[in-house]
Amino acid sequence: MPRESKRNEEWDGLFEVFDREFEDMREHMDRILERMLSGELTEADDPLIYGFSMRLRPDGQPVIQEFGSAKQPRYLEEGAPSREPLTDIMESDEDVRVIMELPGVEKKDLKVQANERSLDLEVVGQEKRFRKHLELPCDVLPDSAKANYKNGVLEIVLKRHAPKRKGREVRVE
Repeated sequence: MPRESKRNEEWDGLFEVFDREFEDMREHMDRILERMLSGELTEADDPLIYGFSMRLRPDGQPVIQEFGSAKQPRYLEEGAPSREPLTDIMESDEDVRVIMELPGVEKKDLKVQANERSLDLEVVGQEKRFRKHLELPCDVLPDSAKANYKNGVLEIVLKRHAPKRKGREVRVE
């Protein structure tokens, strides 16, 4: 196979991922518009917020992340007036940094749970409610989590879990 043809296939494969994601988002937005036009959604409802962020993982693969109240995550109870915060994940060799925008939220209302591969956020006791389940890009040490909340921005830093090397010393004779 010629080198240029192989390169075109890889390039086309990258954009297929984007095409599928954008098509899913467009269909979802069409359903919301249909609900609005039918009168199912009114001005009395919470404002609809929908968006997405795009980034590349260190291995070059794209990650598209949706946020907002217009999509209803599976883990939320039906009809719960919650939003997903805009979230960004940054990886380094030593740690994973998660930044979430939570405007109008008080620090005392934040509830964060860290696991080896995920992070859960819930804002309780507020008129503005946020929830987010986030799969982390690598294993982390939950006990290393440090969080800082200032001016509506929550930053959580978790140390990467370094895999233990297996093996044993071999004595040379």
